[in-house]
Amino acid sequence: MDARPPALREGDSHDLIRVHGARENNLKNVHVEIPKRQLTVFTGVSGSGKSSLVFDTIAAESQRLINETYSAFIQGFMPTLARPEVEVLDGLTAAILVDQQPMGTSLRSTVGTATDAGTLLRILFSRLAKPYIGSQKAFAFNVASADASGVLVVNGKRIEKGFSVVGGMCLRCEGMGTVSDIDPAQLFDDSKSLADGAITVPGWKPDGWVVESFTASGFLDPLKPIRDYTEEERYDFLHRDPVKVKVKGVNTTYEGLLARVRKSFLSKDKETLQPHIRAFVERAVAFSVCPECHGTRLSETARSAKIDGLSIADACAMQISDLAAWVRGLTDPSVRTLCTVLGQTLDSFVQIGLGYLSLGRSSSTLSGGEAQRVKMVRHLGSALTDVTYVFDEPTTGLHPHDIQRMNELLLRLRDKGNTVLVVEHKPETIVIADHVVDLGPYAGSKGGEVVFEGTVEGLRASGTVTGRHLDDRASVKPSARKRAGVLEVRGANAHNLRDVDVDIPLGVLTVLTGVAGSGKSSLIHGSVAGRDGVVTVDQSPIKGSRRSNPATYTGMLEPIRKAFAKANGVKPALFSPNSEGACPTCKGAGVIYTDLAIMAGVATTCDDCEGKRFHASVLQYRLGGRDISEVFAMPVAEAAEFFRGSEARTPAAYAILDRLAEVGLGYLGLGQPLTTLSGGERQRLKLAGHMAGTGNVYILDEPTSGLHLADVEQLLALLDRLVDAGKTVIVVEHHQAVMAHADWIIDLGPGAGHDGGRIVFEGTPADLVAARPTLTGEHLAQYVGA
Repeated sequence: MDARPPALREGDSHDLIRVHGARENNLKNVHVEIPKRQLTVFTGVSGSGKSSLVFDTIAAESQRLINETYSAFIQGFMPTLARPEVEVLDGLTAAILVDQQPMGTSLRSTVGTATDAGTLLRILFSRLAKPYIGSQKAFAFNVASADASGVLVVNGKRIEKGFSVVGGMCLRCEGMGTVSDIDPAQLFDDSKSLADGAITVPGWKPDGWVVESFTASGFLDPLKPIRDYTEEERYDFLHRDPVKVKVKGVNTTYEGLLARVRKSFLSKDKETLQPHIRAFVERAVAFSVCPECHGTRLSETARSAKIDGLSIADACAMQISDLAAWVRGLTDPSVRTLCTVLGQTLDSFVQIGLGYLSLGRSSSTLSGGEAQRVKMVRHLGSALTDVTYVFDEPTTGLHPHDIQRMNELLLRLRDKGNTVLVVEHKPETIVIADHVVDLGPYAGSKGGEVVFEGTVEGLRASGTVTGRHLDDRASVKPSARKRAGVLEVRGANAHNLRDVDVDIPLGVLTVLTGVAGSGKSSLIHGSVAGRDGVVTVDQSPIKGSRRSNPATYTGMLEPIRKAFAKANGVKPALFSPNSEGACPTCKGAGVIYTDLAIMAGVATTCDDCEGKRFHASVLQYRLGGRDISEVFAMPVAEAAEFFRGSEARTPAAYAILDRLAEVGLGYLGLGQPLTTLSGGERQRLKLAGHMAGTGNVYILDEPTSGLHLADVEQLLALLDRLVDAGKTVIVVEHHQAVMAHADWIIDLGPGAGHDGGRIVFEGTPADLVAARPTLTGEHLAQYVGA
């Protein structure tokens, strides 16, 4: 028994998370002590190192240590994590990450399947629904019905075995809710033969493996034009069932073109496809609601069993706030405990401002902020205490009216005895912090240091960039620009919109506001995006591997390679890390990736090129005194000055770099992997690419996401330049500074879900502040001090 006084026991001194010598990404030997069981907010300009400290160091090490407590067998199924670059990490507790990463791209993933709510609802229907159709699997659209039988021989005795599974999947659409009709005319040119390239599917070349399976099948004449095929040949070409064939001596499978296209392109979420593939799918395929299940994903049997006249399909289509009330109305004693747990789960959705969703909503349609809050649902009612919750900008996508509710949830988690770490830019959340860690002073190589640590009042007096801008308030624009026409929207009824008619002014800055779920995105994406001349810039992931970087994505590398080649009289291919000039050891990656099976893979700097990516012979060629590896290491701002200068003058590269700096990405390295960018950085990178295009109308979806308080002013200046250049800019935004700066505001509401979907205000910000007819008007008036 420990005879020491309680105050002297070692465990009582572990009230801090100590980080010493953190060097992950741009962190510069950071030392910080974070109090446990308190709410700590990490602030700093974009790229200052907040995520590197919180996510890539503290949370990553906590998860790695927990994973190591499992057996080697279990670890083989878990993601592998490498130890972060830090000297000492002390006082860690189990970390639960609630980030904004997409919740998966499966077409069968819904809000119900992503949480416990869907499972609990299926169990409820399996117990109470009449007629009885089976276990909870009978109500699952991810489980198909199956019957099978066979014979098992044991010691010479034949034993007949049979089994059946009753699943709830609609067999017509395979649980996806939609069916697709392919237009064969978009798949091939019937005037050509297979050998001449008749198949026009992207990537399917005449000498490629797929097309060769057609020509080697023996069913088709590769030299005959498709329009001359007999009826049998045309059937074999389009509809033939799978059959084994040999291509160049290798066994493979041949099947009809329609089936192969369906498997290759339609089994994935369309939004995750590469742009040129997505364009092909949109051109060749018509998606429609499944005529058998009417979009519910469920079989007729699953829909036939009901509770008080309500099927599970009806329940999944209900707004969650309404579904919660329905569940509370069920009084059968056999499911009292189940209804209590399900009701609490559904109430959690309402508490975090997601009561307007339905359990049948596809996960891929959720915004980053919605996805993050859905992940919070499973933690709100948790009995766990003394754990570390890590949040990445939890106010993203929230109306000012909802931020207070989010703050209350963060404080609730803290008051249960947990440590809450929040990366955040919004002053409304910063001011509730018990402890603040401010990183900077600037971004990229000029950041990575702790410039302040202490209380909110101390931050205000610190003189740091965050401290100086914490109490910034914008004023309403005194005069608005004159519109140059209107973009008409008539009868918009996507999702919760109620036959909305609205005129969006052209030639000005228009801001769409309203609480989350009021119908802003439905209006824009359902009625405006996709029109000629309209460019939509969102925060969706940019496709590419860890080799992709700003230089390759923007096309900047091409003029840079040509400039190096011209200056040195050699081929441009030498100056690409993915081509002839690549280091042969690391193949241009700069690092060697070693897979250690169940252990974390190790990335070590390539010894031959020392991380420079290029063959040593390539580095002898210079432009303006720099070799190509030094250019890849430059941040955008430095590279812009370099390529503007006389020695290395490259106008094409400078024009792209200037646009990147203009959208606030001057700190990004030219060779920084795109996989490391935040949602806000991805959006600004896309915007920089589109600024040189021919679009006349720009739609931006919450461009202040991830922006520091000091950078909002720069964003507003950029929006002004776009409008002054003759463009129309439409912004979906919750930030009051952007609202105050608008020429025209369209406010949707008054609430979310079926309580929204209407235009509740149209006019100038000054009119909105003066009248205060909506929640947005009240918060904007409070923000500008009116």
